[in-house]
Amino acid sequence: MKVLETERLILRQQTIEDAAFILELLNDPSWIQYIGDRGVRTVEDARDYILKGAIDMYARLGFGFYLTELKDGGIPIGICGLAKRDFLADVDVGFAFLPKFRGKGYAFEAARAVICYAQNVLALERIVAITSEDNHASAKLLEKLGLNFEGKIRYENTDEEVHIFGINKCI
Repeated sequence: MKVLETERLILRQQTIEDAAFILELLNDPSWIQYIGDRGVRTVEDARDYILKGAIDMYARLGFGFYLTELKDGGIPIGICGLAKRDFLADVDVGFAFLPKFRGKGYAFEAARAVICYAQNVLALERIVAITSEDNHASAKLLEKLGLNFEGKIRYENTDEEVHIFGINKCI
């Protein structure tokens, strides 16, 4: 189901038919470095990941991480969307794109649309984002989106400190 459309992108709910793409994305070295190894090694693992993650979140909360694809050709390029994490008071925006689609403005375009959707349609007053301390590219993008660095927090059930950013209005 299509959720958002931008000039170049369509953001839609993930389905189990997206498993091969999700498998590729979750095993991208940058995903593993900055987001973490989710142990997804087969298409069946990816289907399970989609069912227990995105599809469950859509059902429970009405939002989640959306498959982001090019309008031209419907090629999947990444994910972008919202998550409600137990250790954060606010909903957080996140994104991940395959390497060949980075540096083209797609993450900015998708995340800007998601933030405005969250605030204007879902009526969320505040949006946050977290990044690993060494993920400078994502931090730079979050600041470009208007999120402000607010400090460091400990990621749930780990010793890892992450940077937290926040915004109270969309751009």
